[in-house]
Amino acid sequence: MDTAPLPDADSPAGKGKALVDDTAAAIRARILSGEIPIGAQLRQVELAELLGVSRTPVREALRQLQAGGLIEVLPNRGAVVRVPAPWEVREAYEIRAELEGLACVRAVRAVTPEVLRELRAANETVRAVSGGQAPGEGSPPSPSADASPAPNASPSTSANDCFHTLIHTVAGNRRLARAIKDVNEAFPRNVSALVLQDNPRHREDNIREHERIVEALAAEDAERARSEMKAHVISAGEQLARWYEQRSATVFRG
Repeated sequence: MDTAPLPDADSPAGKGKALVDDTAAAIRARILSGEIPIGAQLRQVELAELLGVSRTPVREALRQLQAGGLIEVLPNRGAVVRVPAPWEVREAYEIRAELEGLACVRAVRAVTPEVLRELRAANETVRAVSGGQAPGEGSPPSPSADASPAPNASPSTSANDCFHTLIHTVAGNRRLARAIKDVNEAFPRNVSALVLQDNPRHREDNIREHERIVEALAAEDAERARSEMKAHVISAGEQLARWYEQRSATVFRG
């Protein structure tokens, strides 16, 4: 079967594709961090000025993001950051729960006292920043390249992501880490931080669930670690879905 050759990276076509991909990545990062909020209009002229490019790569980048489901085109409004449907959130988090559960099973084989210390430090950072306090002296571990927090993420999002991405790193499966990242990047990450800020009870539940995950890893109990992580992710997904249910119609569509 004949296939069209891919453009050479140094050719005009190759450079143009790279520019579109870079432009899409820059817009995506701003959406995921909340810098461009849900429901916001995406005006090509403004984005071109912001990113220092012409309108052509912006237009193609928006098409790329629309194909990925992150934005949509509405009558009389043009391109906007799409409001996820609650059922989409629940489906995605069901998948994420299985993937992160597997990451815990793999991490049990490689967990060390140092990793456990870093996980506990990351969770304490989650406690501090999600409650509006300054984090303590212990800083969270650096995330892996395959599953790093979104650029410009809020402190609570970054701290929470550091807890999870450390487990992904220790699990030692780069494809698994990328698959989890892909699920996470289906929705703006800053909303997860808003959910924790809006619901102190859920915030405390989130921290205690992290503690139980660490306890299971410390006990080298793979099945308990899997179970605790799956329950944690499903709970987070349900809270996120309810947040969208309560606010999407009035705040983002009003």
